[in-house]
Amino acid sequence: MKPKVALSAAAAALGGVAIHDLTQKKHSLMRNFPVIAHARFALEEIGPELRQYLITSNDEERPFSRDQRSWIYASSKLQNNYTGFGTDNDVENGEYVVFKQHTFSDAVPPTAIHAGEHVWMPGPKVIGKARGRRDAFRPNSVVNISAMSFGSLSGNAIAALNGGAKLAGCLHNTGEGGLSQHHRQGGELVLQIGTAYFGCRDGEGRFDLDKLMKVVESAPVRAIEIKISQGAKPGLGGMLPAAKITEEIAGIRGIPMGKDCSSPSRHAEFSDVDGLLDFVEKIAQATGKPVGIKSAVGDLIFWEQLVEQMRSGARGVDFVTIDGGEGGTGAAPLVFTDAVSLPFRVGFSRVYKIFAQAGIQDRVVFIGAGKLGLPENALVAFALGADQVNIAREAMMAIGCIQAQKCHTDHCPTGVATQSKWLAHGLDPELKSVRLANYIRTLRRDLLKVSEACGVWHPAMLNADDVEIMDGNRRGTPLRELYGYEPTWGGLSGTIRDEIVAAMEATAPQGGSAPPSPDAEL
Repeated sequence: MKPKVALSAAAAALGGVAIHDLTQKKHSLMRNFPVIAHARFALEEIGPELRQYLITSNDEERPFSRDQRSWIYASSKLQNNYTGFGTDNDVENGEYVVFKQHTFSDAVPPTAIHAGEHVWMPGPKVIGKARGRRDAFRPNSVVNISAMSFGSLSGNAIAALNGGAKLAGCLHNTGEGGLSQHHRQGGELVLQIGTAYFGCRDGEGRFDLDKLMKVVESAPVRAIEIKISQGAKPGLGGMLPAAKITEEIAGIRGIPMGKDCSSPSRHAEFSDVDGLLDFVEKIAQATGKPVGIKSAVGDLIFWEQLVEQMRSGARGVDFVTIDGGEGGTGAAPLVFTDAVSLPFRVGFSRVYKIFAQAGIQDRVVFIGAGKLGLPENALVAFALGADQVNIAREAMMAIGCIQAQKCHTDHCPTGVATQSKWLAHGLDPELKSVRLANYIRTLRRDLLKVSEACGVWHPAMLNADDVEIMDGNRRGTPLRELYGYEPTWGGLSGTIRDEIVAAMEATAPQGGSAPPSPDAEL
């Protein structure tokens, strides 16, 4: 094309855009500044990417800073995730966590970089043992994959998560969207039941126990989780737009094509704590599996009533998953994302205290969720009484998420949170499952190293005396004082502690010292 012709074509195109901008009424900026306003919208569109790579400091961006993302990416690729030249956190003015290392202890962390990555680090409690469930079990990992549904995530992403769970020896929560073929890559599962009863409902959307039992029997389901609420949008249901519903999703969930898919805000099978516990026992007796609940924390009346009805031991949940309000793989209204439900540390500690005051904390497995895929956050959760932690967004990053924050648009550029076949095609489940397993092993390694530095054999043995929250370099407040814990709360007790110490002593690598001199006082 000749230069003059090309320029004329470009001018005509720009003229067409200008006429469109001037005559439309939807965007005032475009009416006032035709053509050039598109640059503003383009910059807004790629703003997260620009801020991620060009503008913010290592610790500024949210929800995950550049440092945090870099650590996850390096861990998933088995690259060097150490850092040099000291911390770049604002320790003079900011609030931050400090773990208090012990000078002398039986547990000694090894120095080698990769030592501990393949250590068996099981959950400290046997899930379902206190209630005598037929299929009670001890989880092989204290770090497990949180609930993310097929439909919200692509099939390739779910396959990568489940394949990674198999390689890392951890549990994979299905999310409320049902159990798909993508969940069948060999990883053990926690089957989540939400308010819409996807995968275990009849033609009218009612809960169907027979269908639930068939699903449980068809896959390596180890436990069942009833979702009361989640951190992303607590107290609010969800919506999967009709445009994202494929025939595969419709078949798995038991829903029609061509209609928006709603998850109600409340359960139909129960409307109070008494009904919830009956529902729990009904499922546990039918399947033999441990049954627990997942919830964000707001009003404490629910938890007080739950503990009161569990005191006698006649009925009860086997595990409790507490989701922090800062959690967020699900799309939600901004006000719910920012301002509904308590953040993890406050919510978890309040719930744990209610169980501890009743003296029944050892009967329940406590699972934490909500940005706990970072070592320091997870370690604080353990010190507050968590037995296990679940990871979601960090697992997404391990399989390729770049925090583009387009999860709710179906245009995830890396194929994680989309149903676009083109975009999902870019995510290789086989490769990404290995990266996820690498990340989980590295996270467990760091949890073990810090725990041993603090003088204990397992992260769940940390207690509220092992952590302080610093206010710059002026003062520190012990975790126990900050959250009002009694002396025995937060750690493990009795036979539970003895069992996990024995397990870790037998498998965990130990550091040591140089050879002692003949005159050393040992």
